[in-house]
Amino acid sequence: MRQIKNHTRCEFRIESNRTLRNPHWAVSAGKELLVHDRSLAVAMAAKTRTVPCGGEIRVVHTPTGEVIFRKTNECLSGG
Repeated sequence: MRQIKNHTRCEFRIESNRTLRNPHWAVSAGKELLVHDRSLAVAMAAKTRTVPCGGEIRVVHTPTGEVIFRKTNECLSGG
């Protein structure tokens, strides 16, 4: 699990049941990424894909467990 933080407490978790990938990240995130800022977490999740495709990506407010953002990664058919 990787952490992106500016403070001592990460309050948001980007998570998936599949591996998270983003071309803008220098490293692979695995299945979970901790972030300190709500808007940053949502923006990062919105630009993220899962490998293999078809997975769900969620942003969770860690203290409450509330899902604040959710998307599915659609598989593009080559055609």
